[in-house]
Amino acid sequence: MLPAMEEPLVGGKSNTEERGGPKESLVVTEVKKQLYLAGPLIAGCLLQNVVQMISVMFVGHLGELALSSASIATSFANVTGFSLMSGMASSLDTLCGQAFGAKRYHLLGIYKQRAILVLTLVGVVVAVLWAYTGQILLLFGQDPEIAMGAGSYIRWMIPALFAYGLLQCHVRFLQTQSIVLPVMASAGLTALSHVLVCWLLVYKLGLGNKGAALANAVSYLANVSILALYIRVSPSCKSTWTGLSKEAFHDIVSFMKLALPSALMVCLEWWSFELLVLLSGLLANPKLEASVLSICLNTASLTFMIPFGLGAAISTRVSNELGAGRPEAARLATRVTMVLGLVTGVSLGLIMISVRNLWGYAYSNEKEVVEYIARMMPLLSVSIIFDDMQCVLSGVVRGCGLQRIGACVNLSAYYLVGIPAALCFAFVFHLGGMGAVVRYNLWINRADAAAAGHHHAHELGQRGSQGKG
Repeated sequence: MLPAMEEPLVGGKSNTEERGGPKESLVVTEVKKQLYLAGPLIAGCLLQNVVQMISVMFVGHLGELALSSASIATSFANVTGFSLMSGMASSLDTLCGQAFGAKRYHLLGIYKQRAILVLTLVGVVVAVLWAYTGQILLLFGQDPEIAMGAGSYIRWMIPALFAYGLLQCHVRFLQTQSIVLPVMASAGLTALSHVLVCWLLVYKLGLGNKGAALANAVSYLANVSILALYIRVSPSCKSTWTGLSKEAFHDIVSFMKLALPSALMVCLEWWSFELLVLLSGLLANPKLEASVLSICLNTASLTFMIPFGLGAAISTRVSNELGAGRPEAARLATRVTMVLGLVTGVSLGLIMISVRNLWGYAYSNEKEVVEYIARMMPLLSVSIIFDDMQCVLSGVVRGCGLQRIGACVNLSAYYLVGIPAALCFAFVFHLGGMGAVVRYNLWINRADAAAAGHHHAHELGQRGSQGKG
C-alpha cells in the first residue's frame, strides 16, 4: 500500500514532457509533494514547541527569579535530555524512511519498538542526572538562587522526558510514511489543552513553577497517546504496525551505530544554543541576561520549527526515493527544498523585525526585559536565514543516512568557530547577550550550511552515478 506520494518522479513520460516541458513538470510536482508534507509537519513542530513556550510564559509572570530559574532549567534539560531523545529518534528518519521506500513495511514497526526501548533506557540515566541539576549548576558558578530554583523545576520535568521520547518515536514512524495530518491534529489538541493544564497546575492548585514543569509531561503524554491510538486503529498503518515483536530486542548494536551519530549531529547543534543561555548566568546582571537570552533563543527555536518542518519533509522525500532506488528524484527534491528554505527564511526574518517591540510582553511585564528583547530581535531575524538553510540540508543528511558527516560538520562549525566567537564578543568585548547572539549565529550557520551542502551534493551525486539507493 503506497500513497500518492510514492509515484515515481523519474522514468516514464508525463503529459507535460510530451509537450516539451519536463523540467517544469518535475519541479512543480516535487514542490507540491514537499508542501503536502511540510505544511502539516511545520504546524505540528510549531505546536509541539508551543508546549514548553507556554510553560515558560506562565512562569515568567511569577517573577524574574522564577523566569530565570525555569529558563536555566529548560536549557539544561534541552542540553542533557530532550536533544538526546530527539537526536536518537531521528535515526528513524533513515531506517523507517528507506524501509518504506523499499516496501519492507513490517520493518517500520520493529524499528519504532527498538527505538522506544533504547530511548527509555537512556531516559533512566538522564533522569538520575537531572536529580542533581542544582548541585551541578552551582559547580559551574551559577547564581545560588537560580541554581536551586532550576534544580527544583527540572525534577518536576523528569516525567516529561520519557513522554517526549515516546512522542518522537511515534512522530517519526508516521512522518516517514507521509502520514502527517494526524501529527498536526494531535499537536494542535495538545497545545490548546496545555494552556488549561498550566493554569490548573500553576494557579488553581498553587504549584507555581513546579506546576508548569509538570504540565509538560501531561501534555506530551496526551499527545503520544493520541498518536498511539491512531497507529493502532488506522487502516493506513495496517501494514507497518503489526503489533509487538521480539525482533525489537535484536540487533540493538546496529541500531546504536546509527542512533549515536544521529544524536551527536542534533545535540552538537542544540547544545551550542543552550550553552549560551547557561553562560548568560555568568554575565553581569545574570537574572536579566539569562531571562532575555532564553526568551530570544526560545523565539528563535519557535521560528526554527518552520525550517525544521521543511527538513523533516525533505528527509522523508530523500529516504523514500533512495529506498526505492530513485537517486535522481532525491537530487531534485534537495534542490527544491533549498529554494523553499531561502524563501521561508527571509519571510520569517521580516516578521520578527515587525513584532520586535511587542514580543517581549508575551513573556514578561518588566520594561527592561521588553526593551532588551526588542534590541535583540533584528539580530535574530538575520540569523534565521542561515538557520533555515542549515536545517533543510540537515534533513537531506538524515535521509541519506550520513549522520556521521553531519556530526563532523556541526562540530567544526559550532565549536571551532561559533562558540569561541560568542565568548569573545560577550565577555572580552563586553557586548553581553547581544554580542554572543550576533557573532554566534551569523558565523556558525554560514559555515555549517556551506559545508553541509557540499557533502549532501557529493553523496547524492555518488548515489546517482552508481544507480542505487
